[in-house]
Amino acid sequence: MRIGNRHMEETVDARLKPHIVAAADAAPVARPTREEAEAAVRTLILWAGDDPERDGLRDTPSRVARAYEEFYAGYGEDAAKELDRTFDETEGYDDLVLVRDIEFASHCEHHMVPFIGKAHIAYYPNETVVGLSKLGRLVDVFAKRLQTQEHLTAQILGAINDTLKPRGAAVVIEAEHLCMTIRGVKKHGASTVTTQFSGVFRDDPAEQARFFHLLRPTG
Repeated sequence: MRIGNRHMEETVDARLKPHIVAAADAAPVARPTREEAEAAVRTLILWAGDDPERDGLRDTPSRVARAYEEFYAGYGEDAAKELDRTFDETEGYDDLVLVRDIEFASHCEHHMVPFIGKAHIAYYPNETVVGLSKLGRLVDVFAKRLQTQEHLTAQILGAINDTLKPRGAAVVIEAEHLCMTIRGVKKHGASTVTTQFSGVFRDDPAEQARFFHLLRPTG
């Protein structure tokens, strides 16, 4: 696993709670119409210095509006619903469950530029387990919003804790931020790693060590 320029090893704390609660429980904002959104894109094209009426750009506003519906679909999705179907027929299995290399793409809330990477999620079941694909869907629920990587990491852990009530959970995200690589300092290849732990992963360094060992590439 690549270690980047930030490393966060703390459970969800008071600094992140307000953002998590706001993202999950805030009333929907008043959205403009599709026509207003497309008009805004035309304005940005003009501001950039081009003509939105030329052939290559004439349909761009409608394409951007459709793309935004996909990029930010997470605002219309509920993380708890993705985890609400669990299975208790585990034949007594109570050890770690790990899904690694969950690819995602999100957008930085500061510049609305993509950051792309992988999430690794582990938890110790508390009587029930969740379908493995649901953890991938959970990542997308939060990734398909305007985000920071720190908040994304904390929101995933918070949803797992609140819904599955595991004995412990661990989330690691590693990503490349285009706002750092194509603008500003332009540090190509820089990778950012964030972590969040709860329960046994937070309290027992041996469990963290086991988790990181299992993230190592095989073969």
